[in-house]
Amino acid sequence: MIYITQLIYINEGEEAIFNEFEAVAIPIILKYNGRLTLRIRPNSKTIIEANIKQPYEIHLVEFDSEADFENFKKDEERKQFLHLKEKSIQSSILIKGEKL
Repeated sequence: MIYITQLIYINEGEEAIFNEFEAVAIPIILKYNGRLTLRIRPNSKTIIEANIKQPYEIHLVEFDSEADFENFKKDEERKQFLHLKEKSIQSSILIKGEKL
C-alpha cells in the first residue's frame, strides 16, 4: 500500500477548469485499486501554522501498489483531459509515504 499526499496550487480564476479535470480524474483512481481518502480546501481559519504558500486543495490518496499508481498516471481516458490540468494547475507537490 502506498499513500500519496498532494498539495495543489491552481492558477487564479481557473477553479472551474480544475474542477472539470477532477470530475474525470477522481473516478479513474478506483480503476487502479486506489481510493481518494480525503480532499481538503484549506483556508486561513483552518491553518494553525504555515511556512509555505497555502494550497488550493490537499488530496490524500492510497493505492494498493506503486504499479497501480503508475498505471493510473498512464490511463488513456485521464490523458485526454490533461490539458485541463495543465491549464488550471500552477504547480503541485506530491509526497509518497507508507503507513507506519
